[in-house]
Amino acid sequence: MQLAPDSLDIPPASQGKAGLGTALITGASSGIGYELANIFAERGHPVVLVARSGGKLRDLANQLTDRCGVAALAIATDLEVPKSAKELFVELRQRNVQVDILVNCAGFAVQGPVAENDAAQLLGMLQLNIVAVTLLTRLILPSMLERGYGRILNVSSVAAYMPGPLMAAYFASKAYVLSFSEALANELADAGVSVTTLCPGPTRTGFEKRAGLSDSKAFRGRIMDAAAVAHAAYDAVMAGKSVVVPGWKTRLQLMPALLMPRSVLAHFARQYNDAAPKASALPASR
Repeated sequence: MQLAPDSLDIPPASQGKAGLGTALITGASSGIGYELANIFAERGHPVVLVARSGGKLRDLANQLTDRCGVAALAIATDLEVPKSAKELFVELRQRNVQVDILVNCAGFAVQGPVAENDAAQLLGMLQLNIVAVTLLTRLILPSMLERGYGRILNVSSVAAYMPGPLMAAYFASKAYVLSFSEALANELADAGVSVTTLCPGPTRTGFEKRAGLSDSKAFRGRIMDAAAVAHAAYDAVMAGKSVVVPGWKTRLQLMPALLMPRSVLAHFARQYNDAAPKASALPASR
């Protein structure tokens, strides 16, 4: 774990009725996480930026401080490593950083038949997409409950609503995030802490180019960009909504899927995933 040496310390936020507070954003160096970091800073939130890319994070932290006048702390750490979530939490406590809004955005996908997936990549994906999300939530939640205020945004996907042959573990990991978040939202209904799940469809983040999916069915035509998805996510989390599926087109396409037999969904999902290269690790896009 590396801290940006020129980053600002972030004191505990004063909530008041406005509800503004410090946002910790994982996966902040690219894609939806990057756009969320910009939006939170532009709206006046101090931000803690977390990702593996130390150089990108430091640059972003300095830019946000200069442009938005907010405190920005960059912490480079790989949440695929089992001990990193706990180390991140300890570092925050040592620096007296109070997290008021937790954004679990980091994630990636492993494509190809399960029998051909690289075992280490598969384990790393599950560690990042499932374990890190769960553990960071568990570690940060008690302080939110003590204050009677907090917001959690967990990034899932429309993939959560169906089985996904050729991306089986990735789809399943997003189903876990949705189920976990909806259950947690119910547990915290009267606690002053909201839990929002973001379920975007295919999104322009660079994922499709690196994955070789630019010409696949999922990415043909006009799809949402990361900034539009991030704006929908910010509005939803600040409003305390439980689940948000950005874009009317995505919501319309999802409606029949909620009624189809899961075996039929698996058939169609396989067609969408078939263009992906086998057994390759892909950065998060949704």
